[in-house]
Amino acid sequence: MAVKEITDKDFEEVTGQGVTLTDFWATWCGPCRMQSPVVEQLSEEMGDKVGFSKMDVDQNPETPAHFGIMSIPTLLVKKDGEVVDTVVGYHPKDKLKEILEQYTD
Repeated sequence: MAVKEITDKDFEEVTGQGVTLTDFWATWCGPCRMQSPVVEQLSEEMGDKVGFSKMDVDQNPETPAHFGIMSIPTLLVKKDGEVVDTVVGYHPKDKLKEILEQYTD
């Protein structure tokens, strides 16, 4: 499963059902460039249980502002439309998988 690029306009629709992870990032952010391949690997492994998306904070300022996102990368985990976890900074795949598995059982 590919990681879906989303915008302020479709964020609620894309993340409103089931378990979702949204990667808030920017092109100039070094740690974001490290996190992105990890999120893509996880989407291939867990794409049947979790919806994966990413949002460029420079092009979509409303959603990050709404959730008080001040640092990137920030990964927002939602379950049935409610934020259940917020992960700030780079995290390795096994750690992120562990976090997501709490919400997929």
